[in-house]
Amino acid sequence: MTEILIYVAIGLVALTIGIIGTIAIQKSVAKSRAKIIIEEANREAETIKKNKILEAREEEIRITAEAEKQANARMAKVQSNEARLKQRELQLNQQQSENQRARNEIDATKANLESQLANLEVRKAEVEKLKKTAQENLEHISGLSSEEAKEKLIESLKDEAKTAAASYINDIMDEAKMTANKEAKRIVVQSIQRVATETAIENSVTVFHIDSDEIKGRIIGREGRNIRALEAATGIEIIVDDTPEAIVLSGFDPVRREIARLALHQLVADGRIHPARIEEVVAKVRKQIEEEIIETGKRTAIDLGIHGLHPDLIRLVGKMKYRSSYGQNLLQHARETANLCAIMASELGLNPKKARRAGLLHDIGKVPDEDPELPHAIYGMKLAEKYKEKPEICNAIGAHHDEIEQTTLLAPIVQVCDAISGARPGARREIVEAYIKRLNDLEQLAMSYPGVIKTYAIQAGRELRVIVGADKIDDVETEKLSAEIAKRIQDEMTYPGQVKITVIRETRSVSFAK
Repeated sequence: MTEILIYVAIGLVALTIGIIGTIAIQKSVAKSRAKIIIEEANREAETIKKNKILEAREEEIRITAEAEKQANARMAKVQSNEARLKQRELQLNQQQSENQRARNEIDATKANLESQLANLEVRKAEVEKLKKTAQENLEHISGLSSEEAKEKLIESLKDEAKTAAASYINDIMDEAKMTANKEAKRIVVQSIQRVATETAIENSVTVFHIDSDEIKGRIIGREGRNIRALEAATGIEIIVDDTPEAIVLSGFDPVRREIARLALHQLVADGRIHPARIEEVVAKVRKQIEEEIIETGKRTAIDLGIHGLHPDLIRLVGKMKYRSSYGQNLLQHARETANLCAIMASELGLNPKKARRAGLLHDIGKVPDEDPELPHAIYGMKLAEKYKEKPEICNAIGAHHDEIEQTTLLAPIVQVCDAISGARPGARREIVEAYIKRLNDLEQLAMSYPGVIKTYAIQAGRELRVIVGADKIDDVETEKLSAEIAKRIQDEMTYPGQVKITVIRETRSVSFAK
């Protein structure tokens, strides 16, 4: 056992000695390699140093050459400038010598002119002397002074000029008289020919078509309550007769007829027809009509190329769609007049845009929101002034029926074009205008009484329905009011047949369940 341990110890010692030797050898090899690497690095460093030195020298040589090149260029430029300056100096010297020669020549010429002027003064004095002598001789011969002779000559020339001018003016006046009527007719005819017109006769009834006669019963309602509610809400007489699939809406006011037609259409489409629903739909349709009026006014202004109209004027233009003048649709008449005015203004060399604007607005006094108690031309002029229209536009509106003096050329153009539009055969019917005025007067007369809320003339003016407030008038006063209105109509108005006055007073109680 001891021997084995001895052998193992000897082996370990030998192994240790071998490892130490190997390490020493590796260390020696590493030192030699490090030395070699250091030597190679030194050589590379020397090589890089030499290369950098060479590059620096090359850069120095390049910079030096570039500097020399720039210096040579500057030197050449300086030499060129010097040569140019020398040449300029030579030119200046030459010009100076030429100027001196010219100055000498001018001095010589001046001296010559002065001598000539002196000679002219002498000759002028001699001429004046001769002229005076000749004038004295003439005055002595004629027995007139020079001033008297001049006055006589001027008078004779004046008379001759007046005679020639009068003759020329007469010739011009005769020619103008001969051609004025012909030219005016040509302009009017050409303006009319260039405007396409539509002849539409206004009526006072609208036919409402329904899908079947079964709907008529629903529209009439129990004991006619639906029809009565619709007539009271719209002021339109609703005629339900034997005509198949049709109901007639009768009324002189186109706005009311349109409201009744649209309300009926919505009620029939909805299916719910009873008094409360009727009033709700009529109120909604009335608001829709107001919006349509504004849209119509905007569309009309755009179609005619008129910009910058006040919103209230646009609304009044839209209201013209639902108004008529002597049976002629007012909006169609206004558009036609505007186009005629523009064409005629162009023919006469005036501003067609202003003429078209005045033509469109000339009848806005016929669609007031309240009763102005003024002629429509004057009221229209005041509306135009209120909404900041130009003075020439306002004058054309106010003067188109000669109620005020015409101060611009637009006024007679609007007046003529208004007459042209209304004078076409079939354009107007006086009887319709008188009929509508009578119905309006009926309604206004009843509205003048206190407590009256709404009035409607129906059945072509044979019946006047007056709706009063239940909280303002009692049942006894309604009978008295009906009699008073009937008496005033008899005393103040002219009408065919008889007029029935119906005063309606309703008491309503409304509550809400929340």
